Amino acid sequence: MRDRFGQHAGPEKGDLTGPNPVDRGKYGSKIHLITERTGLPLSVGISGANVHDSQALAPLVKGIPPIRSRRGPRRRRPAKLYGDKGYDYRHLRQWLAQRGIQHRIARKGIDNSQRLGRHRWTIERTMAWLAGCRRLHRRYERKAEHFLAFTSLACTLICYRRLAK
Repeated sequence: MRDRFGQHAGPEKGDLTGPNPVDRGKYGSKIHLITERTGLPLSVGISGANVHDSQALAPLVKGIPPIRSRRGPRRRRPAKLYGDKGYDYRHLRQWLAQRGIQHRIARKGIDNSQRLGRHRWTIERTMAWLAGCRRLHRRYERKAEHFLAFTSLACTLICYRRLAK
């Protein structure tokens, strides 16, 4: 709805945005991603830039679809989950253990980031593939549903390109 000066009455920045703690408080969004071992996206989500990464873990794990396998029954959850120090919380470790997911989360002040680097590069590479989509590099959409749809479409293109080889 517009007032008589042509201004929007709703939120200016859009849904699921927040002040970026690093970039001078500019409003932005984060893309949260879970991939499989080779970098194919399994679950994707978005949040405001000021939301901590650990709050997005549970919805992402719940959003992983059942995986059909040629051998054995369908898998409804991953066997292992690797995470950096941002996910080092007792309640997240317990939540993953209750679901039968073996967690490999780096511990703050104890583990070196070099050990996780062997596995982290797949996430970083997939995020770089997403950053190659200009529409996602800068958020043009105000509605969070539209931004999530374009992010899901980019993940679908990544899967198609990788599986078509």
